Amino acid sequence: MPRINYKNIMTKEHATAGLNITREQMIQLLNEDLAGEYQAIIAYTVYSQVLKGAAYTDIARELEAHAGEELAHAIKIAKQIDYLGGMPGVTPKPVKTSNDPAVMLRADLENERETVGRYRERIRQAEAMGEFALSETLRAIIVQEQEHEIDLSAALDIDVPPAKAPVDKTNGRIHEKHNHAPGR
Repeated sequence: MPRINYKNIMTKEHATAGLNITREQMIQLLNEDLAGEYQAIIAYTVYSQVLKGAAYTDIARELEAHAGEELAHAIKIAKQIDYLGGMPGVTPKPVKTSNDPAVMLRADLENERETVGRYRERIRQAEAMGEFALSETLRAIIVQEQEHEIDLSAALDIDVPPAKAPVDKTNGRIHEKHNHAPGR
């Protein structure tokens, strides 16, 4: 008789770990997401202006458009924070800069991967709270974030990497084991 490896079986408790959060915790997490949106606005604005040369003309224009989309995301997230009774934060996450265009594009791609992973988790948390309008707002944002991943991957001439799984800050565990990006 085959042995069952119980370590790989996901229980209901594992599946819902990190989903049952308070309104205050959601506000804190959304403020972290908002800091990421601010970071993206700054990065896309700067990168769109400093990428030089014929090879980067199209992607620079695209990054400029991304900056505007990230601003719209920030406004939507701030509106949800306010709705939940919180105060939207004002501090961006740090922005990576480089003289190498590929390094800048890879930094943007990495940030988008993290954002998609965070928003997937946030959608599940919002639904567990019964905040369905918040989850729908995040679903609309995640569509654009994935489009940004596609644009950046194309500029780097690579396949779109899978989204990063969010890490539980309390004990370092990964909540999401299988995070696959759609094939190209």
